[in-house]
Amino acid sequence: RGWESWAMAVATVNLRALTSWVGIARLLAVLLSCLAFSLVASTGDFGGPYGTWCMFTWCLCFVVTLLVLLLELLELYPALPLSWDDFTSAFSMLAALMVFTTSVVFPSTFISSPCSGSKCARQAVATAASCLCFLAYALEVGLTRAKPGDISSFLSTVPGLLKVFEAYVACLIFSLLDGYASKAGLQWCVAVYSICFIITFLITIFTIGRCLSYMPCPLEKMLVGYNALAFLMYLTATILWPLYSFRDSQRPQDCGKDCLWNKRLGVTFLTIFNLIAYLVDLVYSSRMVFIRAP
Repeated sequence: RGWESWAMAVATVNLRALTSWVGIARLLAVLLSCLAFSLVASTGDFGGPYGTWCMFTWCLCFVVTLLVLLLELLELYPALPLSWDDFTSAFSMLAALMVFTTSVVFPSTFISSPCSGSKCARQAVATAASCLCFLAYALEVGLTRAKPGDISSFLSTVPGLLKVFEAYVACLIFSLLDGYASKAGLQWCVAVYSICFIITFLITIFTIGRCLSYMPCPLEKMLVGYNALAFLMYLTATILWPLYSFRDSQRPQDCGKDCLWNKRLGVTFLTIFNLIAYLVDLVYSSRMVFIRAP
């Protein structure tokens, strides 16, 4: 009976989880993320919030992607109480954004000029591996993106992927927020970032957890209304944040990477990015409702 059980287990192994293009992209992401955090760990120089973020990103991507591969290889994912396609699409998009950010933050923070020695070489190779890891996740996003007219997996559609992007950009904005309590205009902007993040995050979680069917109104129409409201709210934040942040304020001479002026400039650009994302999201979600694909 032991051999029979083993034979049945082998029979359920899905080798296409490793040999398909999506599987190959995931394997590359696992190897490259492992290489990146191993090289950086060997240098011992990854302290501070930026180093912790980089190591967390590589380790998280390695563990979750390896788990995804194992669950698909053994075909165990149907037993999970979630929408597997939505989960993998959302995570690949999130991983691509996180690794891209890390690929920019790590070299700008830890690689000094001039660069020499074995430590610098390991940091440079880790940066290259991180960039290639981003390309692997971007390839996975492209391969798993839903075709036009297919809404069976919402988070693999353009509006679904934009939801992940919008939530991630909001998290980056939160990491840069500082010194806004004294001005009502800045407080309104923070409220906009928080409200839109919470609703976008809940839409993503409810989609993965298959809870949207319990909503009293159709998802497509709700998304159109929410995206229109979020776009208008971000439009006010795009105007008010730089107005209240830089009015009668010049960049200090000794403004470093943790300078308040630089942080507010970063929030300004990220607000514009999310404004554009919500506009594109509104256009695509409107087409899903008002222009039906044949």
